[in-house]
Amino acid sequence: MAVRACGLIIYRRLKPAPSSKVTDSIEYLLLQTSYGTHHWTPPKGHVDPGEDDLQTAFRETEEEAGLQASQLTLIAGYKKELHYPVRGKPKTVVYWLAEMKDCNTEIKLSDEHQAFQWLKLEDACKFAEYEDMQAMLKEVHQFLCSRE
Repeated sequence: MAVRACGLIIYRRLKPAPSSKVTDSIEYLLLQTSYGTHHWTPPKGHVDPGEDDLQTAFRETEEEAGLQASQLTLIAGYKKELHYPVRGKPKTVVYWLAEMKDCNTEIKLSDEHQAFQWLKLEDACKFAEYEDMQAMLKEVHQFLCSRE
């Protein structure tokens, strides 16, 4: 059976400089794992028994980044499933999109992660090594730009 995980792609909007485009002020939150290859991902984790997918995404975000649901605004209209093998078993990860209500809210990492970064799209794609993650970040950015 496929492993199932859920998470949130979290972004914040900084106050744009007068000359810049609104979309240049968007930064994405990535966490660096403290295990394995120390890869960078949005907060995510396995679904617990009795939990629905969105509950999992919010619980994992609180556990891994210290962000409560009340500090985020879930963005309607975006949900993405990624499918890839992990140690020879299929894995499905479902992501939703959420905006920080206050862009200065402190991130509090759990011991599962050793670092975090707020990154503009280009840098976020460099940090996220996996092609499907890079593609999803670009897709999210296009989605946000189309809503301006």
